[in-house]
Amino acid sequence: MLTVLMAAGTLVAVLGLLAGRLMMWRLTVPEKHPETSRPSLSVIIPARNEAQRIGPLMESLRNQQYTDMEVIVVDDDSSDRTAEIARTAGARVLRSAPAPDGSAGKSAACWLGANAAGGQLLLFLDADTRLHAPGGLDKLVSEYEVRGGNGLLSVQPYHTVERPYENLSAVFNLIVMAGMNTFTPASWKLPPAGAFGGCILCSREEYIGTGGHYAIRGELMDDLALGAAFRDIGLPVYCLGGRNVITLRMYPDGTRSLVEGWTKSMGSGVSSTHPAVTALVSLWIAGAFMPAALLAAAGWSGMTGWITAGAALYLLYGLEVFRLFRKAGNFRFTAVLLYPFHFLFFTAVFIWSLYAVRVRKRVTWRGRQVDL
Repeated sequence: MLTVLMAAGTLVAVLGLLAGRLMMWRLTVPEKHPETSRPSLSVIIPARNEAQRIGPLMESLRNQQYTDMEVIVVDDDSSDRTAEIARTAGARVLRSAPAPDGSAGKSAACWLGANAAGGQLLLFLDADTRLHAPGGLDKLVSEYEVRGGNGLLSVQPYHTVERPYENLSAVFNLIVMAGMNTFTPASWKLPPAGAFGGCILCSREEYIGTGGHYAIRGELMDDLALGAAFRDIGLPVYCLGGRNVITLRMYPDGTRSLVEGWTKSMGSGVSSTHPAVTALVSLWIAGAFMPAALLAAAGWSGMTGWITAGAALYLLYGLEVFRLFRKAGNFRFTAVLLYPFHFLFFTAVFIWSLYAVRVRKRVTWRGRQVDL
């Protein structure tokens, strides 16, 4: 009986390896294309208590080769030096205020910035992002133009890791990317689930026409909702990776902010993913637990052959997980040995997120209690 169970576990692990390949089959990144135009550009940065993070972004914007642009920072009721740092760096700073209906937060800040913008194109950037090189804006706009110059182009910034605990975001990053439905072999058949919130590019005319962030101001996951708003009126939505174009460092304030951030995201976004992609992601997660379980069972029963097979499968799965992790960020090679812990952490936070979003209907983010 034990041998049958171990064979079944091995099959699940092998299928999990295949599922991981399929859910992240192809990852496209923005490129500079010849003979594309450079429309005027307004960069809009909603910022709340970002004094420790906004400096690198402002520096990277100053170094860009894109000449016809303006930078607008919308200070979302910060209690630190966010506005001062942005203003000193040359940005136009607006003070966000609640909308007439009382709504506030990122969506209200983005809408305020868009209405004050003068550019033909609007680029929304999170304050913890950073353009990788002086040609970053050129790549984003060129990619948008070569795809027709309409709709919404969103890019998932490449995650840069500096402290060990930040590696805990690895599984979350992969699932966020896979959950957009756009990286599988069947991506051309599946509608994008939404957009990546850290980097969004669109025309001002189409943004205002859809109602922009004001139309989705009640949504917890504004990025998913904005992408859906464009898609629902027939405008294309493109989701790309950000390696060598735009980076971010997620949750540098510690594990508490990391848990709060992913709690807000995971429980809300799962319903937007196509069932076929959800099945691939679920199989990939389930398969990740099998090699460790196989090793434990073989060691307990003294089955030498299965110990060897389990060790080989553990190493193979770890290497494949690391390969996928590096598509999303510069996560450390220790993930190869510790990858079951990454999946255990993800599972615990995901269960808590489902409880917070679906049952408790309240999450905490940036010092605010957000009722759902």
